[in-house]
Amino acid sequence: MKSTLLWLPVLCALSATAAQPASLLERLKDENARGQAQWIYNDLQKAMAEARRTGKPIFVTFRCVPCSDCKAFDAEVAKGSRVIRDLAQKHFISLRQVEMKGVDLSLFQFDYDLNWAAMFINANGVVYGRYGTQSAAGPDAYNSIESLEQAMQRVLKLHAAFPKNKFALAMKRGLSKPYKTAIEMPGLENKNKFRQTTQHNNCIHCHNIHDAENNKLHLEGKMTQEQLWRYPLPDNVGLHIDPKDGQRIAKVTTGSAAATAGLRAGQRVTHIDGQPIVSIADIQWVLHNRSNRAETIQLTIAGSSRSYLIKTAPGWKKTDISWRGSLWNLHPRLRVWMPEATPEELKRLKLPAGQHALKVKWINNGSPEGKAAQRAGLRLNDYIIAIEGRPLGKMTPRQFTAHVKLNYKSGQKLPLTLLRNGKRIAYEWPLQ
Repeated sequence: MKSTLLWLPVLCALSATAAQPASLLERLKDENARGQAQWIYNDLQKAMAEARRTGKPIFVTFRCVPCSDCKAFDAEVAKGSRVIRDLAQKHFISLRQVEMKGVDLSLFQFDYDLNWAAMFINANGVVYGRYGTQSAAGPDAYNSIESLEQAMQRVLKLHAAFPKNKFALAMKRGLSKPYKTAIEMPGLENKNKFRQTTQHNNCIHCHNIHDAENNKLHLEGKMTQEQLWRYPLPDNVGLHIDPKDGQRIAKVTTGSAAATAGLRAGQRVTHIDGQPIVSIADIQWVLHNRSNRAETIQLTIAGSSRSYLIKTAPGWKKTDISWRGSLWNLHPRLRVWMPEATPEELKRLKLPAGQHALKVKWINNGSPEGKAAQRAGLRLNDYIIAIEGRPLGKMTPRQFTAHVKLNYKSGQKLPLTLLRNGKRIAYEWPLQ
């Protein structure tokens, strides 16, 4: 799970005279940023000052440096793609943000469960757009150099038209938060650790923002599943956007809300609820800020004088959240690492064809949750082969975790079947 946890990156210039950014780069071993002078490194105020001086928009990328997910895409953006490098150098002030400790959360609002994300703003804090999308399909299913270039070109047009388009851009910036930074969030745990000099082991990852939001709601007794359906894909309303473009409709699901609205493949979505769209992430931002009830969402299509109205059904935002890093700390917490059994292990276990198993590889004995699981009889190297009396089938570790979080509460027991030394064992996991 933790390999999917994120720090969002802000594209940064590596200044030879800035000792602290260089020191941070060394501590994080941020090899993708090393020697890339087109980026300002982890210094928003410097980027803002340069934007005011030059009149350029700011391209901010957020990246969790040690995470394997999106590592290749990050390398392409940070140092590999000549197209992105030329745009970043000539037309943007480019900032690489690699920690969330001092980030203004009223300004930088996006899906914090991403492993890589970007925002485009001007020196006044006006938001032009967002980029970066992830789902259960994988961290790189929606991100591409092609669509990032398209987004950057669209941002440049919005910037050239500013401030005439100021009203249309207003809703792209979220409502102000009652706190400025993550350290000030009431639900953030381990604050003393996070206040120390940033190292790999105490960096505030992007997903920690969602962790803190979830934890505050939990402590107040207000946590519901409604809060979990964050940043739904346009797919939820039947609208499938070409990931290489960010605006063009690749497919419309038959019988969906988008189909009923009259939308069709090949059309290009330029505005939703009046907001200019530069990428799929921009569409998600609009959908995120709508309720999970029946809603009417207005789309503007390039070359069409009519408005298209998507009318959603109650519950339309519900989606597969098994990929989200913030799921790890959602209550009830398991504090047990259970990767999939290898093909060799499955063969040795003599399970039926197609049957998967999860192997207990680590139990956090320092946590109440881990201690409770162990006291109840869970052991290292146990194999979980059934849940609620049903074989796991092809359930992945992430799907297992999501199932528990969505269907159980702390204080309940999770019925499992374990396989230990060839013997099946009925086990009830006490959820703390």
